[in-house]
Amino acid sequence: IVNTGMGYEAPHHKRVFDAIRPGPTHHIITTQAHVDHVGGVELFTEPGTTYIAQANNPACQADDKRIQALRMRTAGIWFDMLGTVAQRIAAENPGVPMTQSEPTPDVLVDERLDLEVDGLRLELHAAVGETIDCLVVWLPDHRIALVSNLFGPLFPHFPNLNTLRGDKYRFIEPQLATNRMVRELRPEILVTGRYEPIVGAELIEASLERLHDAVDYVHQRTLEGFNAGVDMWTLMREIALPPELRVGQGYGKVSWAVRTLWESYVGWFKLQSTTEMYPDPAPAALAELVDALGADATLDRAEAALERGDAPVAISLGEAVAATTPDDPRLRRLMAAAHQYLLDNGGDVSFWESGWLRTELARWSD
Repeated sequence: IVNTGMGYEAPHHKRVFDAIRPGPTHHIITTQAHVDHVGGVELFTEPGTTYIAQANNPACQADDKRIQALRMRTAGIWFDMLGTVAQRIAAENPGVPMTQSEPTPDVLVDERLDLEVDGLRLELHAAVGETIDCLVVWLPDHRIALVSNLFGPLFPHFPNLNTLRGDKYRFIEPQLATNRMVRELRPEILVTGRYEPIVGAELIEASLERLHDAVDYVHQRTLEGFNAGVDMWTLMREIALPPELRVGQGYGKVSWAVRTLWESYVGWFKLQSTTEMYPDPAPAALAELVDALGADATLDRAEAALERGDAPVAISLGEAVAATTPDDPRLRRLMAAAHQYLLDNGGDVSFWESGWLRTELARWSD
């Protein structure tokens, strides 16, 4: 079994797999330590089952555990927290445990592990992609590469170097090396973590090459900008993919990658203001300006900003007013309109961006 889903999903997955072949389950392989990969390991484990993962799996599980409370508190912004799917699966699989596993691998792969199970040859290649504990499962006799979310959940979209829910930063150069490694295998079928397998060596090569070159382009243009003294915010606005390197941005975004690259290489200090070294004074400073200008005049400026299409400025001014009068009807209309504007002007493309914007829109529309 390669990957087991969330704990609440595992009963469904196991029932579907058992309908094809009920066992025995000799090996469980997880291609990364995210909870939607390891959650069902316990349910799939039988006497004699060996659980295999990449060497960094325990460290990645530990990282997730450390910020579990934070993620649970904010998960509803992006995920179904009502348990709708879990309730359906429980009803379809009465009595089957739905515990979320926190499994300990029996075998850790540092670089490569070769297996042969029931005449099927597998090569497990350690890699760095969406996480630092990825495994590529390669079936050489069939030329099938099972990569799951190695390149992210949407393929071939621009990678997310940092998720809004909170993750350690992901570094570009190891991801580019992984891309080249998978291409060297020359797979004829690429099985990603979602949707149908991608079939055809030429299509797979073209997709991976486009993704590689798009990521490399953003990396190089960003470094050039840093070294030329261009500030991060300007680079976020100006760097864009040329038409020949266009890839989807439904998960990661080019502008976010620029920001993550700055902080990955340089850190959080932007070298622009003394205030960056201290607890953020911007809300207090804006509150002082609102107090001097008045809430109505500030909202006039915010509405004018939105009228000219500068929704982030409108939201910043609105938040300054909200610090003292959060229930002001005019303020709430402005904030709802600004978030709707962002959704209507490209903010609905990215899973992470749209989730946040829709949640804020609902909050200000109440």
